[in-house]
Amino acid sequence: MTQQMIMDVNERPKRSQWLLLSIQHLFAMFGATILVPFLTGLSPAVALISSGAGTLAYLLITKGKIPAYLGSSFAFIAPIIAASSVAGPAGAMIGSFFAGLLYGLVALLIRLLGTDWLMRILPPVVVGPVIIVIGLGLAPTAIDMAMNQNGVYNGEFITVALFSLAVTIIASIFIKGFFGLIPILLGITAGYLFALGRGIVDTAPIQAEWAAITSAGSVGEFLGAFFQVPDFILPFVDYAPGEIFSFQLLAIMVPIALVTIAEHIGDQMVLSKVADRNFLKKPGLHRSIMGDGVATIIASFIGGPPNTTYGENVGVLAITRIFSVFVIAGAAVLALMFGFIGIVTALISSIPAPVMGGVSILLFGIIASNGLRMLVDNQIDLSDKRNLVISSVILVIGVGGAFIQVTENVQIAGMALAAIIGVVLNLLLPDKESTRKKSGLFTETKQSGVKKHVS
Repeated sequence: MTQQMIMDVNERPKRSQWLLLSIQHLFAMFGATILVPFLTGLSPAVALISSGAGTLAYLLITKGKIPAYLGSSFAFIAPIIAASSVAGPAGAMIGSFFAGLLYGLVALLIRLLGTDWLMRILPPVVVGPVIIVIGLGLAPTAIDMAMNQNGVYNGEFITVALFSLAVTIIASIFIKGFFGLIPILLGITAGYLFALGRGIVDTAPIQAEWAAITSAGSVGEFLGAFFQVPDFILPFVDYAPGEIFSFQLLAIMVPIALVTIAEHIGDQMVLSKVADRNFLKKPGLHRSIMGDGVATIIASFIGGPPNTTYGENVGVLAITRIFSVFVIAGAAVLALMFGFIGIVTALISSIPAPVMGGVSILLFGIIASNGLRMLVDNQIDLSDKRNLVISSVILVIGVGGAFIQVTENVQIAGMALAAIIGVVLNLLLPDKESTRKKSGLFTETKQSGVKKHVS
């Protein structure tokens, strides 16, 4: 039997409760959201701002009927790094923009044609292995951050990384309630304090920000020191889109949107079950996917990573039974404010690489494990030669780093190539119907638990 709802979707909380309830959601998404820009070289402050702005846009597009928070997508970490190596961070923003447009196109097709066509091209036998590739493909990044300093092994780094990893694991397994939903944030915090005690944290930027605030001689000086404009990457201001646009950027970034769209559907099913609502019908899957797309486009306009709905925040909803979109909107406003507070940005930027590396070891492993879980939950039979072929090819191409040189300047590689080949194999190999009789894209009855964030 469904637990009683404490606060309905459109119910406004009391003023005395509103701030604390919103802070809960801010904490739930904070660790994962700042980890993505940390790994990709983007600004954590801009990521917070794009997260808040994207969530507000999502709430508007879904008519305030879906209590979902949006944060930085892990699926795009490797593509952002790859696109940045081609044309700098601005190149990643162009790729993100077109990934957002693909969301919009899919939303339009769902509105016109329904969802059956999407289920046919993205069954679990394709999406599951691609999610595994996302996690395993990021593994070398986590290990490098955990044990190397400028490419050279550092024993102090691995000690800090293992401590951060241990705290994150303990928080995930043994801590219950709300704090059990924020193991990433707890791991980063404990790891930071441990690293601080071992003298590997550069606190100079924090001290400089604090000195500027405390030495302010007037209200104007205080506000100027406290609030700062982060490092936005703005089109037509910081770069000319037409000059750096290439089809290679599209090939790197856009196909990953198909995977995150599939994950989005799973998130919506879980959220619908938790809230005892059918959000896929009202306000509609096309609106929620459009909301993700618009949030990603907003991020691309200011220099943030692509956004996606967060499983951690769904977990907060499941435990508190408070589904108010006003609480979600409050968290979004707080994220916007944090992005403009200089000392917060300095604090985030001072987190040592081994702390993030230690946390990432678990997080990226969970992403890969969630791909495996999708195969298990949807009862994908790997003794079926067709399923075995599709999953095997996706895994080796994605993890092995295969690429296709389309032209001199256009390359399809890694996860993007694996996703494309997986879709093609699924459409071309025979006996697709017999496989789909066993399971759809997501089996709702199997999604009874709270899904952790994997994208």
